[in-house]
Amino acid sequence: MDPNPNKFPILSYVMSRLPNVTRSSHSPEFDIEQPPPSDQSSPDPVFELTERMPYLNDPQLIASMRAAVDDVSRTRSVLKTLGDCPDHEFVDIARSRIKEIEESAMNGNHDVTVEEERERQSYAAVIRLYEMHESYEKSLSEAEKRLEKLYEAARKGGKAVAVEDGSGSEVMVEDRVKDELAAVLQDAFAKNVDRIDLSQRRLPSLPEAFGKLSMLVSLNLSSNQLEAIPDSIAGLENLEELYLSSNLMESLPDSIGLLLKLKILDVSSNKLTSFPDSICHCRSLVELDASFNKLTYLPTNIGFELVNLKKLSVPLNKLRSLPTSIGEMKSLQFLDAHFNELRGLPPSIGRLSNLEILNLSGNFSDLTSLPYTIGDLTNLKELDISNNQIHELPATFGRLDNLEKLNVEENPLVMPPKEVVNEGVEAVKVFMAKRWIDLLLEEEAKSQRVENEPTEGGWLTRSTSWLSSVAGSVGGYLGGGGNTTAPDPYLNQQL
Repeated sequence: MDPNPNKFPILSYVMSRLPNVTRSSHSPEFDIEQPPPSDQSSPDPVFELTERMPYLNDPQLIASMRAAVDDVSRTRSVLKTLGDCPDHEFVDIARSRIKEIEESAMNGNHDVTVEEERERQSYAAVIRLYEMHESYEKSLSEAEKRLEKLYEAARKGGKAVAVEDGSGSEVMVEDRVKDELAAVLQDAFAKNVDRIDLSQRRLPSLPEAFGKLSMLVSLNLSSNQLEAIPDSIAGLENLEELYLSSNLMESLPDSIGLLLKLKILDVSSNKLTSFPDSICHCRSLVELDASFNKLTYLPTNIGFELVNLKKLSVPLNKLRSLPTSIGEMKSLQFLDAHFNELRGLPPSIGRLSNLEILNLSGNFSDLTSLPYTIGDLTNLKELDISNNQIHELPATFGRLDNLEKLNVEENPLVMPPKEVVNEGVEAVKVFMAKRWIDLLLEEEAKSQRVENEPTEGGWLTRSTSWLSSVAGSVGGYLGGGGNTTAPDPYLNQQL
């Protein structure tokens, strides 16, 4: 929630010297000009900033900067009180449910009940919190730019300064790039080329005119300095391959969803925080590489639309969950989601009947278990779940008959025991298969004992227990009581 010092160095520096929302009311008054000494056990991530930017030692400048980010500071305080950003998929569910309630009332089916109104208000609160988090993230960039301008004004002292060495060469580079792009466009139209490679050209932008190259089948813009691609890209109606890796893009245009023939999309090594929902319309996609970005979620309906996708690479992002719809990607063979912040997998992942390689390593303290449906991945050949906090493999694990490679290193695994793991993947499969059979036999014996109980009493006891469990789950899902357990999206879909 605090600004990243690597991305927002000045803002992080200034806000680290603001009063913390958790500061005790009995603590001494905070002084921006003389901040308290930092805790030596946790070094300041921007400790070198004042050496590179000495004017940050000026109390008057810091005071001005503090005033300039007052809105960001207030929002941060509110969000720390309200809590973490809700899951994107749950927000979509909330919006859908509110729409259902409102449409039902508008159509005159019935008046909104008290329970429905409470549900609507609860969902609306979740949506508002999500939008606040989204707005806060955008405001950080704006605040950093304001602080940069303040620092420059202080550095210049209100006087004009000479152009620094190197600026002239930058202008020459920009002119050279424009001339080169003009030549490429002219040549492409003249020769009706279907493939263009403009990688590693230091391109700062792409002209709108590129959208007129409707004959293009492949466009490579990797390793440039692109911060965006124009909406006119929608004109590339025959494009099948688009390479945008190693640029500076924070978003993709909605018009990308009009590339209906696109089969390969590589947007790795950028600054993307999300995909536009329109990407789901690229139904011809076979490979999607979004590794090395800042994605926090994938579009809710991505699995329902991208049914031809065979390879999905999203490692080194900030994904907290995968959408339930991912189970609909029947063609998916390769899924790499290592080094994220996954807190679990949706049970629907068991529907990926063609999945052969699954990498979930490096989610560290966030990933503590695998769903029992993992045993349904009967074509799985390679599984990497190393560097997580998984204590036990699902009992269904022994059903992975085709599994050839398994990496469970750096997990506090107790089931199967370490000595079994050390014997290799075949030993693990045999052990877990036997455990699965033992559990089934135990459950069958338990069922027989229950059937031998007096009919009325046994039936009534089981039914009462089941109803209590369901009632508790529904209450928790709608926010009643103190239960904060999240709903199982797979269960909801089945219902």
